[in-house]
Amino acid sequence: MVAASALGIASLGVTSRPALAQAAYPARPITVVVPFAAGGPTDTVARLVAESMTKTLGQQVVVENVGGAGGTRGAGQVAKAAPDGYTLLLHHIGQSTAPSLYRKLPYKLSDFEEAGLITAVPMTLIAKPGYEPKTIADVIAYVKANKDKVTYGNAGVGSASHLCGMLFMSAVGTQVTTVPYQGTGPAMNDLVGGQIDLMCDQTTNTTGQIKGGKVKAYSVTTKDRVKSLPDLPTMEEGGLKGFEVAVWHGLYAPKGTSPETIAKLNAALTVALDDPKVVARFADLGTEPEPKDRRSPAFHKAFLTAEVAKWKPVIEAAGVYAD
Repeated sequence: MVAASALGIASLGVTSRPALAQAAYPARPITVVVPFAAGGPTDTVARLVAESMTKTLGQQVVVENVGGAGGTRGAGQVAKAAPDGYTLLLHHIGQSTAPSLYRKLPYKLSDFEEAGLITAVPMTLIAKPGYEPKTIADVIAYVKANKDKVTYGNAGVGSASHLCGMLFMSAVGTQVTTVPYQGTGPAMNDLVGGQIDLMCDQTTNTTGQIKGGKVKAYSVTTKDRVKSLPDLPTMEEGGLKGFEVAVWHGLYAPKGTSPETIAKLNAALTVALDDPKVVARFADLGTEPEPKDRRSPAFHKAFLTAEVAKWKPVIEAAGVYAD
C-alpha cells in the first residue's frame, strides 16, 4: 500500500513537471523584434505595448530593432527562432504585402503563429504647401488631367507610404511619377520644401506637420474621419468609394509555439490595449487600440489572410517588386 502510494506520488510528480514548466512561462525576458529602425511608428507602438506587457507577464519585454529589406529581414529572423515564446515579432501591414512584393521572400506566412492585432494607424494624403487643388475631389481630377506632371514621394518599396500610393493610383486609374526615398523623414523634408507634390503617410508622422501648417492636407484613408483631425474628409467622401487603408500592427510568434503560450501572450496584449496610458499615447499618435472583438489570434489570422488577398492584385497591377 505504501509502495503503491509512493508510486502514485512519483507518477504525479512526473506528470506534473511539464505542466509546472509550462505554467512558469515566461521564466526569462522576452524579445520583441521590430523589423524597422528605432524611432519609427511601429517601434513606438511596440515600446508602448512592451512596457505594459512587462508588468503583466512579470518578465522584461525587450524591443529589438532589426531593420532592412522592407521589414523582411527581422521577420525572417523570428521565423527561424525557437517556438518557445521568447522571440516574437511585431510587424505592420507589410506582413500581408511581403508575399506579393518580394520574389525571394526568406520565409512563409505559415512560419508564424498570430497572437493578436494591436492597432491600425490611419494615413493621410498630404501635399506640398500651396498645392493648387483645394479638395480631395480636386486632387483626383488634377491627377487624372496632369499625370505626367504629378510627383508622389514614398519611403521606399514596401513602406506604408508606398502601399498607400499604389492603392490611390489604382483607385483613380492613373499612374504618376513616384519618387522613392530612404525613409519617411527625407520624403517629408522634400514635400515641405516643395520638391515633390504628394505623399501619403501615417498620422504618427503627419499630424504635427498638418497642425503646424507645413503641408496641405486633403484626406484620411480610413472608413471614418479621425478624431485628432476631424476636419479632414475620408477618401470615400472625396469620391473614391470603398477606399480604405490603415497601417495595422500585429504580434506574432514562430510556428509551433504552444497554444497555451499564445493564449498567455494574447491575454497580456489585451491588458496592454486596455491600459489607460497606452490608450492615451495612441490617441496622441492619431490612433486607438483595436476593439476587443478584433484582438483574438483567430481573428488576426483571418484578417491577415484577407489582407494578403486585398493587396496581391494591387501590387501585381502596379508591377513593382523587390528582390
